[in-house]
Amino acid sequence: MILRRLALLPLLATLLITPSTPAQHLSADGANQTFSYLTDQYFDQVYFKFSPTAATSAGLHQYDTQLEDYSEASEQREVAALHEYEKKLQAIDPTALDAEPAADYQILLNSIRAQLLQLEVIRPWEKNPDNYSSGVTNSIFVIMERPYAPVDVRLHAAVERERQIPQALEDARKNLKNPPRIYTEIALEQIDGLVSFFQHDVPEAFATATDPQAKADFAKSNAAVIAALQSYGAWMKSDLLLRSSGDFRWGADTFSKALSYNEMVDIPLPQLLQIGYDDLHKNQAEFARIAKEIDPSKTPQQELAELAAIHPAPDKLLQAFHDRFNSEISFIQTHHIITIPSQVQPTLEETPPFMRATTQASMDPPGPFETHSAKAYFNVTLPDPSWSAQRTSEYMAAFNEGTIVSTSVHEAYPGHYVQFLWQPQFPSKIRKLIGANTNIEGWAHYCEQMMLDEGYGQPGAGASTEREAKLIRLGQLQDALLRDARFVVGIRMQTGVGGALTIPEAEDFFVKEGYQARPIAEVETKRGTSDALYLYYTLGKLEIMKLRADVQKQQGAAFNLEQFHDNFMRQGFAPIRIIRKAMLHNDSPVL
Repeated sequence: MILRRLALLPLLATLLITPSTPAQHLSADGANQTFSYLTDQYFDQVYFKFSPTAATSAGLHQYDTQLEDYSEASEQREVAALHEYEKKLQAIDPTALDAEPAADYQILLNSIRAQLLQLEVIRPWEKNPDNYSSGVTNSIFVIMERPYAPVDVRLHAAVERERQIPQALEDARKNLKNPPRIYTEIALEQIDGLVSFFQHDVPEAFATATDPQAKADFAKSNAAVIAALQSYGAWMKSDLLLRSSGDFRWGADTFSKALSYNEMVDIPLPQLLQIGYDDLHKNQAEFARIAKEIDPSKTPQQELAELAAIHPAPDKLLQAFHDRFNSEISFIQTHHIITIPSQVQPTLEETPPFMRATTQASMDPPGPFETHSAKAYFNVTLPDPSWSAQRTSEYMAAFNEGTIVSTSVHEAYPGHYVQFLWQPQFPSKIRKLIGANTNIEGWAHYCEQMMLDEGYGQPGAGASTEREAKLIRLGQLQDALLRDARFVVGIRMQTGVGGALTIPEAEDFFVKEGYQARPIAEVETKRGTSDALYLYYTLGKLEIMKLRADVQKQQGAAFNLEQFHDNFMRQGFAPIRIIRKAMLHNDSPVL
């Protein structure tokens, strides 16, 4: 999972684009220049002003003292602004654009429509209390996590944002209307960690500050944030939870529209669900075959139980990931898998508290315009020290000998971290800032299987014995089954297509069909209630595999895997449909 904060929907806005401004139809002359100007205007005057936290994450620090305006009035201004830019884009004739800007035009227009669908139809600002508490926490985290400026400068920015947080949490109380119970439960599950973050982590991050006034101001603003979060938590528990009976399900129509806007995939949902089931069953059969090779006397479930017990101690988990880097890099270079633009490795650390309830591992690189801090963070969620020994053991099963390899490949080499290293070569601002998850997550998931198919994880190449090699393959298949389960659960739980799933039924599906431990199943189901499109891992992987097969068929003996991967990277974070057209020069189907 990559933290693409820039691709996340900005919740609320402060800038008003006058809706009465008439759309002017443009001739083909100058269409490229007009689109380029409009793109810059959209990002500078709308996108980042709606989401200053995303601007900070992108490396645009003129927004650092601003916080999202979480009021309902501001949300309405954002909707008006997005509609206005939708009209401005529609005034451009896309057929007059060159090939690359024409593709970017479609990406930008779809992104605006996806945001409007979120704000006007899905309406998380009315339904998800964690958007506020975790959102404001993230706004401070992006200032403190990287030394992009002197500590006193960053502390001043943090103080300015903190001063606005109590009002944001007041706006939350006004905006939230009958949330789904699971959303309020997730927010409550995370709130103590957020409070602790401001009590301990934030002061520690700015401990070296020397400006007396900034330090005094911070003492006041940070105390106010802690009090506001504690009050928000108490209010959620005593008030909001009791009236949280809303429905998290998107429904088939909204799900299909979101998939089309975000990923440019318009496959009918029953057909899409069948694609997910087919991949699930294929991976289950392969798991059974490998397990039988290891020990013919044991069932796949028995072999899975043995695999689950082979994991590092929790306090050795970060080092276990770090230990994989050198062998992965060496294999990629000697087998010509993909060009790695830098030898600098990512930094491993514990997942920030506002993400721990719904993610196990993630890559957090600096934004595309960050010029003063190049460090990328590989986040890993460690088991909670308060958990029982049994719960900790069940959780650590997700970091077994095999899945550590696939997770490291996914997050670092040649997955998300290598994507980040290629980012300076992406062809446009749009390709750097607006990402299709079927590309971002699809690539990383594709890498898990591709690396093993190319020979990584064999004795002498990431494994020491044949048995270890087979366990690594089982771990990769277990992770593939996790993503297959997301695919099926996401569609069925959110749309009812194929038979609606309740939350307990979805958890059972992850355990029985996705081969996951119960604590992982619980986390994954929670995530699917709000990250409705998390089928994009398997969907993107299958799209990339088909693209590679089609390019190989077209090129024949001239096909080169490293060249294919490099060319794929050069396209940026565009939907696979866009990349297919650039690489194949046709509009053939993505699947």
